[in-house]
Amino acid sequence: MITLSDLEKFDPSGMYKIYDQWPEIAKKAYESNYDEVAFNGIDHIVFAGMGGSGAIGDLFFSILSKSNIHVSLVKGYLLPRTINKNTLVIVTSVSGNSLETLTILESANKLDCSLIAFSSGGKMERFCKDNKIHYRKIELFHSPRTSLIKYVYSILRILNSILPITKDEITESINELVNIRNNIGSHNLSESNYSLELAGWISSIPLIYYPHGLESTAIRFKSSLQENAKSHAIIEDVIEACHNGIVAWEKTSSIQPILIRGKDDYIKTKERWEIIKEYFSKNKIDFKEVYSINGNILSKIIVLTYLLDYSSIYNAVINKIDPTPVRPIDFIKSKL
Repeated sequence: MITLSDLEKFDPSGMYKIYDQWPEIAKKAYESNYDEVAFNGIDHIVFAGMGGSGAIGDLFFSILSKSNIHVSLVKGYLLPRTINKNTLVIVTSVSGNSLETLTILESANKLDCSLIAFSSGGKMERFCKDNKIHYRKIELFHSPRTSLIKYVYSILRILNSILPITKDEITESINELVNIRNNIGSHNLSESNYSLELAGWISSIPLIYYPHGLESTAIRFKSSLQENAKSHAIIEDVIEACHNGIVAWEKTSSIQPILIRGKDDYIKTKERWEIIKEYFSKNKIDFKEVYSINGNILSKIIVLTYLLDYSSIYNAVINKIDPTPVRPIDFIKSKL
């Protein structure tokens, strides 16, 4: 497939090296000396962020989906009208300069709600200091999308008092990252590396099916393929697709279906997976399945994210593409 020399040649900034360190980065972030911030009476959390920073909100949305906390996601300029004194707005921009997120920060600062911001500096840091807003500066690792792991585990520590995730669950997730790295890391560039095998299989546009609880992993995988492999990608909720999207398979296509499955998906979702697989098999449509591990929801999501992110890097290198540059994004930002 590929060699270490290929990684060094086509990933000259060493994105893969950061991924090899994800378990250690997660552990160090969670054990850091960041001061915790306590907020009382919170029953609604709004996560605001764009791109790699927005993926942090997606992940927490999934993690908190079974809690009693109402969670909203904002990827744009406008806050929901449901914000009140029991709302916590969490604003994240790894660069600290995302225009949309800065707009949200300014808007939230005028409302009767709790507010905290995270960035590696930039305009966000200055605005928070000038307006006495709760703020934590978190180091950038290579790029916003690669920094996800540090931000997630730093936020888990800083907001420990309001996030219903136990220390044991966090420790388990870090241990599981170590376990899967033994298979998918750059030290194992063999056919047994599942991330590498999936990357080699993707030769066209993947259509990523997901169950509701794993939506964040599908969104992240799509974004990683787009940014790292410079490849188009599509995502669909598996249940909703059975009412519309599945019909498109009547037409011969080079699209490649990937089924992201949870080990303990809802019983009716499991039934739907098997029906779709039967349809694909009968119609000779090649597909791949990617399963979550067993464990708590944080472990499932963070390990799937690790596996699929790494696959996007390997896919880029297989196609002789440098995963780091995002020139179209740079072009758009230059015009704003």
